[in-house]
Amino acid sequence: MSSTRSSAELLAPAGDRTCIQAAIENGANAVYFGLTRGFNARARAENMSLDDIEDIMAQLHARGVKGYLTLNTLVFSSELENFEQTVRRVAAAGVDAVLVQDLGAAALIRRICPTLPIHASTQMTLTSAECISAIHDLGIERVVLPRELSVDEISQIAQNTPTSLEAFVHGALCVAYSGQCLTSESLGGRSANRGQCAQACRLPYELYCDGQHVPLDQQQYLLSPQDLAAYAHLPELLQAGVYSFKIEGRLKSPEYVASVTQHYRAALDHALQGAPLTLSDEAIEEMSLTFSRGFAPGWLEGCDHKRLVPADSSAKRGIRIGEVVSVRGQRIRVRLLGSVRTGDGVMFDCHQAQNDQPGGRIFEIFDLNGARHDRVGTGTWELAFRHDSIDVSMLAPGTAIWKTDSPEITRRLRKSFETTAPRQSMPLDLQVEAATGSKLRVIAQVNGTASVTIDSEYELSAARKHPLTMSVLREQFARLGHTPYELRELTANIVGSPMVPLSVLGEVRRSMIELLDQQLVIPTTRVLAPGLTLPTLRPQLTEPHESPPQLTWLCRNLEHLRILLALGINDVIVDFADIREYREATQLAIAADVRIWLATPRIQKPGEAGVFRALQRHGASGILARNLAAIEYFLATDVAVVADYTLNVANELTAAFIKRLGVDRMTASYDLNRDQLLELLEHTPPEWLEVVIHQHMPMFHMEHCVFCAVLSPGTNKTNCGRPCDEHLVHLEDRVGMKHRLTADVGCRNTLFNAQPQSAAELVPTLISRGLRSFRVELLGDESQSLVHLMHQQYLQLLAGDTTGQAVLAALQAVNRVGVTRGTLEAARDPLSIL
Repeated sequence: MSSTRSSAELLAPAGDRTCIQAAIENGANAVYFGLTRGFNARARAENMSLDDIEDIMAQLHARGVKGYLTLNTLVFSSELENFEQTVRRVAAAGVDAVLVQDLGAAALIRRICPTLPIHASTQMTLTSAECISAIHDLGIERVVLPRELSVDEISQIAQNTPTSLEAFVHGALCVAYSGQCLTSESLGGRSANRGQCAQACRLPYELYCDGQHVPLDQQQYLLSPQDLAAYAHLPELLQAGVYSFKIEGRLKSPEYVASVTQHYRAALDHALQGAPLTLSDEAIEEMSLTFSRGFAPGWLEGCDHKRLVPADSSAKRGIRIGEVVSVRGQRIRVRLLGSVRTGDGVMFDCHQAQNDQPGGRIFEIFDLNGARHDRVGTGTWELAFRHDSIDVSMLAPGTAIWKTDSPEITRRLRKSFETTAPRQSMPLDLQVEAATGSKLRVIAQVNGTASVTIDSEYELSAARKHPLTMSVLREQFARLGHTPYELRELTANIVGSPMVPLSVLGEVRRSMIELLDQQLVIPTTRVLAPGLTLPTLRPQLTEPHESPPQLTWLCRNLEHLRILLALGINDVIVDFADIREYREATQLAIAADVRIWLATPRIQKPGEAGVFRALQRHGASGILARNLAAIEYFLATDVAVVADYTLNVANELTAAFIKRLGVDRMTASYDLNRDQLLELLEHTPPEWLEVVIHQHMPMFHMEHCVFCAVLSPGTNKTNCGRPCDEHLVHLEDRVGMKHRLTADVGCRNTLFNAQPQSAAELVPTLISRGLRSFRVELLGDESQSLVHLMHQQYLQLLAGDTTGQAVLAALQAVNRVGVTRGTLEAARDPLSIL
């Protein structure tokens, strides 16, 4: 497929200054990076100091490269003032755009500096044109698409939105939807929405089906996808409407940035020319050795759950190069499928290894006659390692060998950015005016971003022997030495026969370069709102209503709905995997004179609006909307809407934005701990909010289907046979906790924490602060007696007839709201429970 596009952007990651240089010298059009002061979804990267922001932007702009700053976490109420100061500083420094997750933060940025471009982070979970439409008023200039979209789905989005689109094309894949993963919070007390992902998806899990353990041999890493590698899909993505092609990897090395940027630069240039490039095996091997868990197209070709998650490893392994034949003393005889040399790092894939796999650097290579070799290719060879560096007792015939590192490749990649002479140049276009009796004038323009005009010091006299010619001009102005410029177009208007000494041309050339260097690094002039903007955006508080607390129940099957209706509840939300049961549920609730709310799926992709239409037909009291598209759809049909926790309301500005959309109320983000929830209430009308006070935390929410991957011979929902309809499945973690796995109407999986958590201790304080809407969520496997007990305990709690501690003791729930109890909770080791 050829592309008709003339331009596109290659966007590279940078976790430190060296990575910025690697990106520049290997062909990136733009670089994205974060700050050490927070608001950054890669907190574990080295990141950049705010004090260096001006210097960083000058470094980038001097080479014609844009710089995008990641402010892509949720922002808590207590942080908004600091966030505003950060935005003011980076806007003045000339940052080309900011990447944002938090809707309220985006509204604040837009008010502070209307001309600062905002890019919606993939953490916003904008999975359709309808979702993008819902945030139109924020003035978002670009949307970073979720990785879970196929090329066809991206094309449908592009056809229905004018917003520029950015798509990931290489790097690690999160198994959960970005912005919707609560696993690190739930298990470790640290938030992925705050840049502190604990990577629980890379850990081993055991699968239990209907209570029985399912042996899966070496398939333990059931939630660890292979890395995305879309170099072959660039022409299709161009055709689909993607403008920016994003490389993941702010936690990766400069060598990774150099290699991946270099090869995607070549592939994208060829795609733009309508001549797709097939990367060589050597190029793919080089990228794999800088970092790879195995390469796959991700979701770009649609869902293939078995290919996405082979589940046999979660570690960086490089490339498979052969297998063990035998072991003789400290020498390992191997059959190689690829090349190695002394010094290369290798790993042996021993499934019996409990922790790290055995591996090391090759010390010597021998042929079968005992002769030494420095480099060898396919065939049978013997490898030797430094004494005792490898436990050879763990090796057996057939053990796979992976090449993990090549010092030779590392040295070559470092040379690409450890250089004083620029490797990447900017096209320079010149317009020359040369007339006898006038000064020589040169108008220079670089890449459409900087333009300068230079006049010679003296007027030109008529030539006696050697008048100025086009060839002389091109020869002299092409002498750009170790500058970042390369002469592209030169036009000249030569009037008469002027004589221009070569020394004059050289002087003009040097002045031109100096002025261009200065012009490129001048920050964009931006007008900032005077004073502090935050107070003008905060919602106006009113006196809380003196009304009794209201308790809404959420249930996930008809059996629980009947139990709840028999208990005489007033409000219920139904969240069923089979939405065909919503009809019966609505009829039961109406017959019992109970208000019923239907929960939408958390994700809405192109072509899935039919689910909304199906829900609308049932005539329920309202909708629990879990995405922006659902809010926009149902409010347009005059249906009452409650926004769920999935909208990530973490501060009063986000609450105000969601309220302006027209919702009745909204559920506070699960990222808020006790203290942060109370801070939100200080600045938000309490009648806007609903707080979930009992639940099993929904941890992973995934496009990936574990049911299909391991319990079906199929590859996706068209051929899996829907084992999710017939089996109860749990995933067991390393400490023996069995977490329930469910599938929704779109076959998306959610893994729920095995341990229920309760905010009962906090309820009296919330009531005293004016909050009146509370929710209790059932997982689906609670007994009738437990539901009755929960009903009794929470009614008594809301009435003030019991204490939070008594409720916790009765229900044996973890004492927690959102991710932690805040200052009331002792520090936890984020990985201990994993």
